Amino acid sequence: MTFRPILATAASVTAIAFSTYAPTLLAQSVVKGDAAKGQEIVGKVCAACHGPDGNSPLPVNPSLAGQHAEYIVKQLVNFKSKDGKPAERGNAIMAGNAAGLSDDDIKNVAVFYASQTPRPRSARDPELVKQGQLIYRGGIAAKGVAACASCHSPNGAGLPAQFPRVAGQHAEYTAAQLKAFRAGERKNDPNNMMRTVAGKLSDREIAAVSEYIAGLR
Repeated sequence: MTFRPILATAASVTAIAFSTYAPTLLAQSVVKGDAAKGQEIVGKVCAACHGPDGNSPLPVNPSLAGQHAEYIVKQLVNFKSKDGKPAERGNAIMAGNAAGLSDDDIKNVAVFYASQTPRPRSARDPELVKQGQLIYRGGIAAKGVAACASCHSPNGAGLPAQFPRVAGQHAEYTAAQLKAFRAGERKNDPNNMMRTVAGKLSDREIAAVSEYIAGLR
């Protein structure tokens, strides 16, 4: 009987969050590149960890098939250091791989991965899925946590040039990134958006929403 009021409150939190962050994200441009050239680079540099078509075989590495090209470009750029300054996103392996990529290479890789078909994945824990669904769709009003669906869409497809696709992502990877945002170890989210959200989530809540996301398609 309390479900509707909670959703209404969460929706208000969501609306505020979207109006705060969307203007910055909407300013991003559409990526243009050569998918064929991107595939060549992927085969040499990226396939071992992310799979030849972007469907990662390892839970610790993200699947990139079908991911928005704009998001991939941003992450690869963030892995690179600039003018002697530390990279915005820290990862020794990715820093090394991204360092050898030109701006055109990055766009080509992004366009290739964006053109690939994501492989459906299934959630494994029904109890976690149930809790994760409530968080993903309705947020947590008591904590001021907006619904994940408000930015990443109800089916996890995200919005091109705005919010990344999360559907079908390895639960282990999603959980690791949420914990990294929560700890402040990952800081390349616009306007501290993900750090703010993840900072309010418990380990159980992170596990739940990550499990639910894994089953989205």
